[in-house]
Amino acid sequence: MCPLPDGSVFRLGSRPSPSLPNEFSPEERVLLLRLAHESIIAMLEGREISLAPPTSHLAEPRGAFTTLYYRGILRGCVGYVAPVAPLYRTVAESARGAAFEDSRFAPVTLKETLELEVSLSILSRLEPIQPEEVEIGRHGLVISLGANRGLLLPQVPIEHAWDRTTFLEQTCKKAGLPPNAWQTGARLEAFTAEAFGDRAVT
Repeated sequence: MCPLPDGSVFRLGSRPSPSLPNEFSPEERVLLLRLAHESIIAMLEGREISLAPPTSHLAEPRGAFTTLYYRGILRGCVGYVAPVAPLYRTVAESARGAAFEDSRFAPVTLKETLELEVSLSILSRLEPIQPEEVEIGRHGLVISLGANRGLLLPQVPIEHAWDRTTFLEQTCKKAGLPPNAWQTGARLEAFTAEAFGDRAVT
């Protein structure tokens, strides 16, 4: 479950799982993961870091989620669905949010940063999609109706061995809607996500 900056909450899966060909090079992945760690440590030490994107690719506006683990246990998760800022800044801000603003957890301490594990999910833009077009392992889903909104990342149905219908129903439940809301007027949008973490690049 990941809070968003506006206070709403999305539930996410746990570990990254491979799906699509990688958009981000190994070097870019390392840069983003280091940025996430450094942004947390800098906040704790009361210092500023540069958020100027080092490449044009990392300057593109993108949504992203940062999930933190401490000794293998979830420690925080915050993200932005909409592409509201350059990816480089989004990663830094979502990392700080996961460390210090996830209301389910006490703020991360400097001692914990020594064993903190970061996982990033970089989102594509949201696009309307028909239920029959949803592909397990490729698409993440956002279902919304009125003030209710729920999101599941592409890896979630793989982790739980869900078929398409179950995936749609579970996304409705995460939005606080009836399981069949995807058939009765709820808005359905899809995205892809490239997920990677410390464990995959070290």
